Amino acid sequence: MSNFQTEQEKQNLLTAWIFILPAIVGTFVFIIIPVICSFSLSFARWDLLNDIKFVGLENYKSILTDPIFLKILFNTFVYAISVSVLGVIIPLILACLLNNKIRGSEFYKTAYFIPFITPMIVIALVWQWIFDPNIGGINTLLNLHINWLYDKNYAMPVLIGVSVWKLIGYNMIIFLSGLASINQELLEASKIDGANEFNTFRYITVPLLSSTVFFVVVITSISSFQVFDLIYMMTQGGPENSTMVLVYSIYKYAFEYFDVGRASAIAYILFAIIFVLVLFQWKLRKKMVYNEQ
Repeated sequence: MSNFQTEQEKQNLLTAWIFILPAIVGTFVFIIIPVICSFSLSFARWDLLNDIKFVGLENYKSILTDPIFLKILFNTFVYAISVSVLGVIIPLILACLLNNKIRGSEFYKTAYFIPFITPMIVIALVWQWIFDPNIGGINTLLNLHINWLYDKNYAMPVLIGVSVWKLIGYNMIIFLSGLASINQELLEASKIDGANEFNTFRYITVPLLSSTVFFVVVITSISSFQVFDLIYMMTQGGPENSTMVLVYSIYKYAFEYFDVGRASAIAYILFAIIFVLVLFQWKLRKKMVYNEQ
């Protein structure tokens, strides 16, 4: 009987390895090897044509002392912080409103979620037309004459607005799921005790929803630091590098300037920023999340 169990266990183990082997091979070939290679290239100079030349920390030194890179870094933080703040507060408010079963709430849920599932290229093209200085709907409707995407003072706010608009539906659905898990008896008890809607929201809803808020803040901030397609379609980093961010600069260095070493170095600087950000957020989770041990 024991020998039969041993053979059966071996057969089950072999079957398990057969099923998970493609995933392991794919992870190794498409993730682990590229990560190792790109990290090695960050210490080298390579233009995709000539031989790879090891230069040590020269790529990192030249990047961190470049005034343009400092501007790119500033743009990235401005974009990421703005989208993270607005992309959490606005969906949270909308979720609370829709959670009250207002008339037409199902329609509003669908309407807000549609932009999230719409391809970014479609959204970028539509909003590019809306903000066109000559025939765009914004200037025509408001009778303005602003070069939205061609003015360094307006281009970044436009991108932030479009990004938040696209993100609202997804974060709102997550918040609605969190609100559905809150014990309604607590909310009813607060009303009986005389608490108004604002105090109920502040002292009961927000603490009980804090784990969901923490999750949304983390994923929103990480995705905001990795923005590329919207900028590629709408501004290409202009005007005057006012919308140039880290991921788009990686693309430009690698495939326009053919400086793979510097592009790889910027990629790992971005990785370090996101890694530190997540660690910082994780350290704050005990203060951000209610009843977190």
